Amino acid sequence: MTPRVRKLALTAHVTCSVGWLGGVAAFLVLAVAGRTSQSDEVIRSAYISSDLIGRFALLPLSVASLLTGLVLALGTPWGLVRHYWVLTKFVLTVLAAVGLVLHQFTAGAGAARLVSGAAAGTLPGAELRALGTQLVVDASLALLVLLATTALSVFKPWGRTPYGRREQGESGEATATSGAGLKIALAVVGVILLVFAVSHLAGGGLHAHGAGR
Repeated sequence: MTPRVRKLALTAHVTCSVGWLGGVAAFLVLAVAGRTSQSDEVIRSAYISSDLIGRFALLPLSVASLLTGLVLALGTPWGLVRHYWVLTKFVLTVLAAVGLVLHQFTAGAGAARLVSGAAAGTLPGAELRALGTQLVVDASLALLVLLATTALSVFKPWGRTPYGRREQGESGEATATSGAGLKIALAVVGVILLVFAVSHLAGGGLHAHGAGR
């Protein structure tokens, strides 16, 4: 990449990533409002608005952030697998984007469909509460993941991967640091995957319980 192209790509990536982060924060506010409000009008507005934000802001911004990040990684000396922080950030971004797609077309769309099809004063309480809880949990996790990727971009921890060290021609003196970096990176990804899986299992149980009542 020439310096000019790199700056354009970096501008696009930062813009999309900040927009994604802001969109998730707005989604979380609406999810909390829909879950906690006692007003049918507020609940209906919150879930319909969050569905629109998810479809027309979060989904395109997440894809654009992922693609521009790939362009930057592959088009600059940082590379995609040369540094632990880049690789970890990429994995977290993929997980966040895939989770967003699954979340949007299940819980998000489901809540909007329930409130859109219900007459005033007849919102399906138990099922909607289950979906509302899942939306709050998912949005909170997404916000934490995006904040983690932001921190990785700023601090750039853990050094080079074994591939990056070989490419750089480094000796074995960095092996201990690199091994620790790998463990930390894997731990970060593992914890996020575990929390995501537990939250979805709990959400599925809540949803099934609500549907059965």
